[in-house]
Amino acid sequence: MSLSPRKQTFIQGAMILLAAGLVNRLLGFVPRIALPRLIGAEGVGLVQLVFPFFIVVLTIITGGLPLAVAKLVAAADSRGAADEAVRIRRTAMAIALTASLTVGGLCLVLSDWISSTLMTDPRVHTAFLAIIPVIPLVAVSAVWRGYFQGKQDMLPTAVSQTVETVVRIALSLTLAYLLLPWGLEAAAAGAMIGTGAGELAGLVALWLHLRGEGKPDGHTNPAERTTNRTNAERSPSFVQRQPGHGRALLKIALPVTGSRMIGSLSYLFESILTTRALIAAGLAAAAATAQYGILQGMVIPLLLLPGTLTFSLATSLVPSLSEAAARGDRAAIQKRLHQSMRLALVTGAPFIILMALFAQPICELIYDDPDAGAMLGLLAPAAVFLYMQAPLQAALQALDRPGTALFNTFVGALVKLILILQLASKPELGIRGAVIAIGANMALVTLLHWISVVRLTGFRVLPSDFIKIGAAMTVMGAVALWIWNAGRLPGAALDLIAAGTASIVVYLLLLVAMRLVDRDDAARIPIIGRLFR
Repeated sequence: MSLSPRKQTFIQGAMILLAAGLVNRLLGFVPRIALPRLIGAEGVGLVQLVFPFFIVVLTIITGGLPLAVAKLVAAADSRGAADEAVRIRRTAMAIALTASLTVGGLCLVLSDWISSTLMTDPRVHTAFLAIIPVIPLVAVSAVWRGYFQGKQDMLPTAVSQTVETVVRIALSLTLAYLLLPWGLEAAAAGAMIGTGAGELAGLVALWLHLRGEGKPDGHTNPAERTTNRTNAERSPSFVQRQPGHGRALLKIALPVTGSRMIGSLSYLFESILTTRALIAAGLAAAAATAQYGILQGMVIPLLLLPGTLTFSLATSLVPSLSEAAARGDRAAIQKRLHQSMRLALVTGAPFIILMALFAQPICELIYDDPDAGAMLGLLAPAAVFLYMQAPLQAALQALDRPGTALFNTFVGALVKLILILQLASKPELGIRGAVIAIGANMALVTLLHWISVVRLTGFRVLPSDFIKIGAAMTVMGAVALWIWNAGRLPGAALDLIAAGTASIVVYLLLLVAMRLVDRDDAARIPIIGRLFR
């Protein structure tokens, strides 16, 4: 019998999730541009102060639970045990709802202390309260997504993520704009309410898919549908009646949650320590919030935008590298690693050049905030390490060394937090100290990943390719500066667009001329790669 009529192959499922991820990453940049223009750096700072705490809460509640659900449901599905898969889902739902309601209640009780003491700016209180109802919604969505992924049906996850993103963007911006007359605190809360509405819309999309499971589809007989529906509609406490499932879920979920907590706590401590260090340097709380909003709400998203491409490359790298490692094919491992590193640099290099040379006009054009330009110009050169980090981390995952990647990330986070305390608290550095700390973190984690990969595989780079990339970057920068300095178009915005477009065209021509990109490279790119095979 077919328990998962909409089941996709591994490659089809990966491509569905990857396509949705790319679309959502690109769509997610829309509010990054629009929100600062609506509520300014200080309003963005209020949102950014709430968000890290929200991420920590979600990690505690859902961290490894979707993975655990997917793994156990897949095992049950392979045995033809549809009723067991439903029980696993409902057991996970009981765990997630219990945890989310408990943590949500604690957040509500401690909201005054969290917003005034932990976050340093009491104006975040309203936004913090607005995000609490989202916690159980995310918990339920996480379980259902894990359930569908376990049944190898990736379409519900992809659809719900896209629906959530679109609704969140539309309502966050709309509510922030409508509530702005009542102050920045209300506008920030409006943005958080929009986030909750997006999560609710995504949850509804998942529920519709779940509801459709019981409908006739030509693949199951009436007896199977009746059995599945009967089991799905049972509502006892499966944590009590099925202790085996509860223990199995927690056994998988807790270690994953613990590992993900490192990144989430690092993000939270970064927000707390940065604002506290800036206050220690002599800034008022409002000014510290505004500067942190510029850094995390404007500068970092610009740096992460090219990461959409390197993320795609890293996703493509994992299965091929895992296959080569399983065969013990060191030559294939070397080839794929070198190819992924070269492509990561090739795709990230033009963005680094443009952001380094034109940081201030870019920030004026996108955000109408020239203050962000100084931070972007200082951090842009370090982005080369950020773009190289994705394939290196993917390589460690593919080579079955996730613990090594976790340790490297932990060391980098610890050094970053120490540097923020030491540098951002100096009046002569201020927010630039935090920028330096973040850049140092990018470089250190990438270097540690590099050393780990070299020790595992004996990986060595071919200097000639990287010299060619450096030459292409130099020529591209020269062309961009020549067009910008000529200033022959009406308006700085047009000059910037012309300089960027022309220099990227020159850069692409140089890549082809120096054979830095070939058909085999293009074939590694997810989704469009099949056009070159």
